[in-house]
Amino acid sequence: MFTGLITDVGEVVSLEQRGDTRVRIACGYEAGGIEIGASIACNGACLTVVAKGRENGRTWFDVDVSAETLSKTSLGTWAPGSRVNLERSLKVGDEIGGHIVSGHVDGTAEVVSIAREGDSIRYRFRVPAGLKKFIAPKGSVALDGVSLTVNEVEDDVFGVNIIPHTQARTTFGTLSEGARVNLEADVLARYVARLTELTG
Repeated sequence: MFTGLITDVGEVVSLEQRGDTRVRIACGYEAGGIEIGASIACNGACLTVVAKGRENGRTWFDVDVSAETLSKTSLGTWAPGSRVNLERSLKVGDEIGGHIVSGHVDGTAEVVSIAREGDSIRYRFRVPAGLKKFIAPKGSVALDGVSLTVNEVEDDVFGVNIIPHTQARTTFGTLSEGARVNLEADVLARYVARLTELTG
């Protein structure tokens, strides 16, 4: 489990096609603090560490990305140099400062507009028809692993505000119109929608 509070921005070093895709990500974490088999959310997708090391003064870890994950996320667009939002999994007693995030991406959303509002930036996203029922004003959503509050919803488009701190500490500062981000709906919204289907 995660909270949607990004703790590092890593960089894709290499990709190797095997049965799955092996991805090496350089990061700012201490190598000794990363366990083989640990879960790290990479742009919101929960991936398992299969190798780790340190080279040229940088820690790196490897993950295997399945075809299923590539089909449901934006990870298929990664290339060497791609920046990646990283969050290590929760430990018992950790503060939950965002919202409960599972790392199971529901699909991707497309950036439809970007506009400055004071010091913040307003991003508007379009979601696939099957996911719009999970997005509600003032509800939570995880975009590329970042816990955010939904400002407004108009059919399949919703908006969020990104404050300067989040712009500086995540990959949001590099997004442009047309970009796709990983979306995970709030787990509560999923259950409410399912209950509504069953009792409606």
